[in-house]
Amino acid sequence: MEHIWVKNYQEGVHAEVDVTRYANLHDILWKSIQKYPQKPAFSCMGKTKTYAEMGDLVNQFASFLQNHLKLERGERVALMMPNILQYPVALFGVLQAGLIVVNVNPLYTPRELEHQLNDSGATTIVVLENFAHTLQQALPKTAVKNIVIVRLGDLLGSLKGFLVNFAVRRIKKMVPEYQLENTILFNEALSIGSQKPFQKIDVHLDDLAFLQYTGGTTGIAKGAMLTHGNMCANMLQGLEWVHSVLKEGQETVITALPLYHVFSLTVNFMLFIALGGHDVLIVNPRDLNGFIKEFKKYPVTFFSGVNTLFNALLHHPDFSSIDFSTWKLIASGGMSLQKSVADRWQKATGLPLIEAYGLTEASPGVCIQDLSVSAYDGSIGYPIPNTAVQLRDIQGNEVPLGEAGELWVKGPQVMKGYWQRPHETEQVLQNGWLATGDIATMDEKGRIRLVDRKKDMIVVSGFNVYPNEVEDVVASMPQVREVACVGVPSEKTGEALKLFVVKNDFSLTEQEIIDYCRQEMTAYKVPRIIEFRDELPKTSVGKIMRRALRQENTES
Repeated sequence: MEHIWVKNYQEGVHAEVDVTRYANLHDILWKSIQKYPQKPAFSCMGKTKTYAEMGDLVNQFASFLQNHLKLERGERVALMMPNILQYPVALFGVLQAGLIVVNVNPLYTPRELEHQLNDSGATTIVVLENFAHTLQQALPKTAVKNIVIVRLGDLLGSLKGFLVNFAVRRIKKMVPEYQLENTILFNEALSIGSQKPFQKIDVHLDDLAFLQYTGGTTGIAKGAMLTHGNMCANMLQGLEWVHSVLKEGQETVITALPLYHVFSLTVNFMLFIALGGHDVLIVNPRDLNGFIKEFKKYPVTFFSGVNTLFNALLHHPDFSSIDFSTWKLIASGGMSLQKSVADRWQKATGLPLIEAYGLTEASPGVCIQDLSVSAYDGSIGYPIPNTAVQLRDIQGNEVPLGEAGELWVKGPQVMKGYWQRPHETEQVLQNGWLATGDIATMDEKGRIRLVDRKKDMIVVSGFNVYPNEVEDVVASMPQVREVACVGVPSEKTGEALKLFVVKNDFSLTEQEIIDYCRQEMTAYKVPRIIEFRDELPKTSVGKIMRRALRQENTES
C-alpha cells in the first residue's frame, strides 16, 4: 500500500526518524539527567525528585540488584505498584542492570498473579505492601525467591514518610495482614545499593526490556516481548509527532493512567523523560477530589486518559474550576473515544481530545490524529512515522481504499513475539507484519477509522477482557452448566461484560456469580449483567455462538 498518509502529515513531521538516537531505554533518563539535573523529574503526594536525585536512586537500586541479589542478565523482575515515586526508580534500576521488567497490575487476584509470575519466570518482585497479601497466596507455586517490599511513604522524606506509612497501616488500615519470609524493604535495598558502585552493563536496542502482558489478539494473558529498541522507537515516533507543540524542559504532565499500562508507560513516562518534563504521578485516579486538587497545584501542559476518565472528570462539580490556560495537548487512547465525551470535553476546556490508537504488541503506538484537528471526527488519525499499514481481507489480500479490512502494522515498534509462545507468535506476526485483529477503513488522505474487532475481545475502561478467561472462571462453579460472555455498550465503561448462564442448580443467583468472580478476577473483569437461559445458541459442532448473543442484545 502506498504511504498516502505521509503527504498529509502536519507541517514539520518527517516520514522517517532516527530510532537509534538512544543506546537503550535508560540512556533516555541519563541524557536528561545531564541536561536538566536540577529540574523536577517526578512529583507524587507532594514530594518532588529532581533528575539528579532520580539518577542517584536508580544507581542505588541497580547496584542492589547487581551486587546484593546478584541477578543475572536477562532475569525477570516483576513490578507490582501503582503510580508512586518508587516505580521509576525500580524500573530504571532493573533496566540498567540488564534485567527484564514484568509489569503487574496491583489489583490482580492471586490466580492472575500466579499465572503471570509463572509464565514470565520472574525470580524477583517489587511489591507495594498493600498488595503483599495477594503475593502471599500466589507465591508457593512460583519461582520467586527475592521480595522487595515497598511502603507508600518510602521516598517522601523521614517525617512525612513515617506519618504516611503510619496512617496507611494503622489509621486507614489499607494494608491487609500478610506473612512473607526473606523480604527486604525498599529503602533498605537502596541503602545496601549505595555501599557498592554499580558496574555498567552494555544493554543494546535488541535486548528485551519488558514482558508486557496482554491477551493479545486472542486468548489468555501472554507476555509481549518488547525490546529497548521497540520502546525507544515508539517514544521517538511519538516525539516527532508532538515536538511542534511540546518543548524540551518546559512541560508538566499529569499521569493518572497506571504506568504498568503500556500507553501510559510510553507516552506519559518515556516521552516526557526525553523532553526533560515534570511528571506528576497520581496514585489513585478514582479519588477525583484529590486528583482535581493535583491539577490545580501544577501548570499542567499535557494530560492523557481514556474515555471513561474524561467522562468522570466532566461530571465532577469541581472540574470547571481548573485553570486550563496552560494546557497544550490532551491525548485519548486505550479505548474508543465517544463523540459525546469529546464534544463536552472540548466545550469545557477549549481543547480537542487527540485520539491515538495502538496495541501492546506495538509498544503501543500505531496511529494518531493530526494535532491541528479542530473537533472530533471519528478517526484514529494517520499511521505515525516509520510505520507501514495494510488493510487485508480474510485471504490476506489488500482491500481497495475505502473498504474494510483487518489492520496490519509494520515498524520498529512491533514486538519480537510472545514470550515462549512460538505458535501464537506465528499467528499474528508474518514477515515483520503484525495482525492487530481490528477491522478498519482508510480514506483517500490516509486517515484510518476503526470499524469493529475481529475477535471477541471486550474493552472495559481501556483494559482488554477476553471472554474465555471469564467463562472459564464461571464454568468452574458447580452450579453452572454453560456460560457465555459478551460485551455490551456501557456509557460508564465503554463496554460492560454480560453473562448468559445455564444453571445446573436452580437456586443459583446473580449475586453468587458476581461474588465468585470478584474472588477470582480483577474488578474490570467481573461481569455486571447476568441473564439466565434454558439453553445457549450453538454451531453444528457444539460451539457456543457469542456473535448471536451479541446480536440479540444489540437488536433488543
